[in-house]
Amino acid sequence: MTALSLKNICKSFGAVSVLKNIDLTVEEGEFVVFVGPSGCGKSTLLRVIAGLEDATSGSIEIAGSLVNDIPPARRGIAMVFQSYALYPHLTVHDNMALALKQEKQPKTEIAERVDEASRILSLGDYLQRRPSELSGGQRQRVAIGRAIVREPKLFLFDEPLSNLDAALRMNTRIEIAKLHRTLKASMIYVTHDQTEAMTLASKIVVLRDGRVEQVGAPMELYNNPANRFVAGFLGSPAMNFFPAEMVGGRKGTVAGVRPEHLRISQTGRLAGTVVHVEKLGGDTNVLVDIGTEDNLTLRLFGQYDIEAEAKIALDFDDNHAFAFDQNGKRI
Repeated sequence: MTALSLKNICKSFGAVSVLKNIDLTVEEGEFVVFVGPSGCGKSTLLRVIAGLEDATSGSIEIAGSLVNDIPPARRGIAMVFQSYALYPHLTVHDNMALALKQEKQPKTEIAERVDEASRILSLGDYLQRRPSELSGGQRQRVAIGRAIVREPKLFLFDEPLSNLDAALRMNTRIEIAKLHRTLKASMIYVTHDQTEAMTLASKIVVLRDGRVEQVGAPMELYNNPANRFVAGFLGSPAMNFFPAEMVGGRKGTVAGVRPEHLRISQTGRLAGTVVHVEKLGGDTNVLVDIGTEDNLTLRLFGQYDIEAEAKIALDFDDNHAFAFDQNGKRI
């Protein structure tokens, strides 16, 4: 069954067009991530799906039912926000149970659902604590638990990890991935962090200026980007771009090579000067000025003694290079 179908979704605020003719299908059990720079429309699209914003035009179907005129509480969705939005005077148990109590679910049903969610999220020891007695990561797990107990048709996550520090983000990301495998639920997740997108998604939707640039599995988009924007947005460090004629390509086109595909070569076609060296332990990133607007980044696996100001020449296998026209379209 199709979990979500969007057809020709547009959203405008006055004269400002935020979402432009978006078509998208989410199949049951998929983990779909909306990713893109700030202001691209990803959170607005999520809010339109949730019913927190009305679509200006287009249709929204959840589990086969048209929901454009259905209020959020009746759409069969559960949303986890960037802010935890927990009630400070309620315990963990009561925060998770509140929506079910408001639905007047039987007490035995509420107890069973809360117990199961707390087991999945390892919150059993914290059920009688209040939010002020929890860490940021634990609070976010409570917010996720509050969504789980509702047994929704569709989970919506709006940048849920952005308030956590780096270590907690990684741990919570792993927990969300485990949760998806356990529940086999349909999930839509919004983030500006391409690392989160690459590591969590079964399908990524790349957005820019309110339009869908490309949809596909993480490695499909990484290895076969449709345009320069997608190629440059996915990957860390980002893809290198330089005029194609520097390496014998057609004038007016741009070549793109990922940092891990560059190599040091005495006869390399890209000669330059080392600007900076990032020694990260397992990796070494070398920034090289070749006389273009942006420095190139060479990614080496392991530890290397390369000094700033050193003269260096780089090359790459042409099979690992991408070519883009002056409008950024893949050639």
